[in-house]
Amino acid sequence: MGFTIPKQEYFDRIAKFQARIKAAGLDACLVHGTESDFANVRYLTEYWPTFEQAGVFVPAEGKAILLIGPESFKYAVGRSVLPENQIALMLNYRESAEPDYPGIPLATYPEVVKMSGMGSLKKLGLVGTAVMTKPTLDAVAAQLPGVEAVPADEVFRSLRWFKSENELNCHREAFKVSEKAVEAILNEMKPGMTEFQVIGIAQREIYAHGGEYEGHSLYCFGGDRTSNGISRPTGNVIKPGEIIQLNIGARVGGYSSSIGLPVWFGDLPEEQFKLVEFGLRAHKYTFELMKAGVEASSIAQKYYDWGCAAGWKDYMLYGPVHGLGMMETESPWIETTSKYQLQENMTYQIDTFFTGNGYGLRWERGCIIKQGGCELLSDKFMSLDCCKLG
Repeated sequence: MGFTIPKQEYFDRIAKFQARIKAAGLDACLVHGTESDFANVRYLTEYWPTFEQAGVFVPAEGKAILLIGPESFKYAVGRSVLPENQIALMLNYRESAEPDYPGIPLATYPEVVKMSGMGSLKKLGLVGTAVMTKPTLDAVAAQLPGVEAVPADEVFRSLRWFKSENELNCHREAFKVSEKAVEAILNEMKPGMTEFQVIGIAQREIYAHGGEYEGHSLYCFGGDRTSNGISRPTGNVIKPGEIIQLNIGARVGGYSSSIGLPVWFGDLPEEQFKLVEFGLRAHKYTFELMKAGVEASSIAQKYYDWGCAAGWKDYMLYGPVHGLGMMETESPWIETTSKYQLQENMTYQIDTFFTGNGYGLRWERGCIIKQGGCELLSDKFMSLDCCKLG
């Protein structure tokens, strides 16, 4: 069975976004995406740029236009839900090698405005400003003189917070695939293998079981690097007697997943084992806090206070939960500064990370917010019995 988002759902998203654009007093929005941070563009069009960047011009009234680099027209026609006459090639979305592309007709923003069928453009909202490039910003300024361009991420961002049943099913399947990949690693990983070889096991299983891609940069690393909040695998050899951090996630139908747990061969030093054990209790405690109607900041505060009371304050790096969607880490986070209430069908990663002196660990999995609690997207690998290997 294929897990995808129906074509009509993309058009419904565009219509909802257009209503928000109008309500915000904007004439249009320019949405930006890259190959690695593609979610905003793919959310509206199903298009995922390769090598190049991409954008979507969305007028408050009129037709959305997919904006792509000069090499991707046939690819975009075959992939995007938007028809051929709503796709424009533009130089500022080219790949970073910056070829000139002599002889290829390229559009300008005034031509894109005309293609959309909208009226006068006076105020343009920019979405994806954290990844929007200088060439694109320069092109907007040069080609649309007199147009006021303003940040508009907040006009768009929360559209992606609340998941449809189709989106939830993509998440559910992504976690099932991730479970298969983690299971294979636990069965096959041995001391003497490199971290890269372990990741190869995961990649094999992800693609064998229907994943379209990894959901994020996959984690397998040991020793001191487990104390890093973010890291990557290397050619280092798996060794006994130290924590090995796994975070494995598949992407299905555009939607991400991740399952994280610490594992080891042989015996761990006592202080490290105690942190692993506490981390699992903290992970499960967080489940109890996740439910519709709860103020997000209260979850972070209760988690922090609970960890401090247990004596682990110095090991806590950041808030316990972040948003999950097309990206494994996305808005909204749950922090002590978060000012919103959790609502049904919001999706999160419960990301329980602790960092010590030369070691650290992460327990992680996704959930769907429901009334009275949350639906865990994976209930496997949640005991210490899973952690000691060999």
